[in-house]
Amino acid sequence: MEIRNLGKSGLRLSVVGLGCNNFGGRIDEEVSRKVIDKAFDLGITHFDTADVYGHFSASGAVDFSGKGGSERILGKHLGDRRKDIVLATKFSQPMDPEERKAGASRRHAIEAVEDSLTRLKTDWIDLYYVHFFDPKTPLEETLRALDDLIRSGKVRYIAMSNFPSWRTVEAVWTARLHNLNGFVACQDELSLLARHHQKELIPALAAHGLGFVPYYPLAGGALTGKYRKGAPLPESGRLARGKRYSDRFFSDKRAEIVEGLVAFGEARGHSLLEVAMSWLAAQPQIGSIIAGATRPDQLEENVKAAGWKLTADDLAEIDRITLV
Repeated sequence: MEIRNLGKSGLRLSVVGLGCNNFGGRIDEEVSRKVIDKAFDLGITHFDTADVYGHFSASGAVDFSGKGGSERILGKHLGDRRKDIVLATKFSQPMDPEERKAGASRRHAIEAVEDSLTRLKTDWIDLYYVHFFDPKTPLEETLRALDDLIRSGKVRYIAMSNFPSWRTVEAVWTARLHNLNGFVACQDELSLLARHHQKELIPALAAHGLGFVPYYPLAGGALTGKYRKGAPLPESGRLARGKRYSDRFFSDKRAEIVEGLVAFGEARGHSLLEVAMSWLAAQPQIGSIIAGATRPDQLEENVKAAGWKLTADDLAEIDRITLV
């Protein structure tokens, strides 16, 4: 397994990470344990979760009774292996229906990290994200609170997720102005069917030495090869949950792109999954690809798929297919 630095920080991650958003929601504890064990077998050292994961049922509905479910499962099943991985989690999303436990204020940041440490059964978090930008809290307040958490040893590195591009730059300069520990990376959507962040966000991160961690690398399953133009949607897939998912990840235009990518891969003896994962691995700003899995064999396929070394000509042809 290739190991990379995250941006210009000293934090090193496996190029394929394990997205743990399915734990306690789409898959139960026993299946989650099997996926965790497989991740260690494959050499994955980056486990990504959030306090809010576990809130979502198989149908995608919010269920606050399951709050913290993913973190609890990780805390229970990591055991002594905890010290061997980079454990990332997030805060700021509502943890209760009234949204009293939400946002990126000092009060909630300190409360949230203690709650996550308890659920994860650990003394520290390697990478702590602000899950979504909080317009109600000044960035300086959030960064000062996170700086205190780093100085206390409860958090090692901090990052952001789902921030507008200009807010990422504001965060960089706010940290520098006040001599605070700053964000080392941003996590956001990126795939061959969603390349919009290559226009502003990723160049901004590169200019300031921050890494990028993509989620939805397979576009909700649209890049796995099981969804094809004109064919019925498989009942077990995420895209079959409803029109909201199918419209987002598999519109008519995206279906056409998928067909082009399938043909590209087949002409070179590779699957669509390999095209999607290897393209992400070829992007210089990416530290680790967050790949979720509902089965151990699915995780194994994701890891193997990232091993194809694309040439410059390959990348140019992929651009031709996808940038339409």
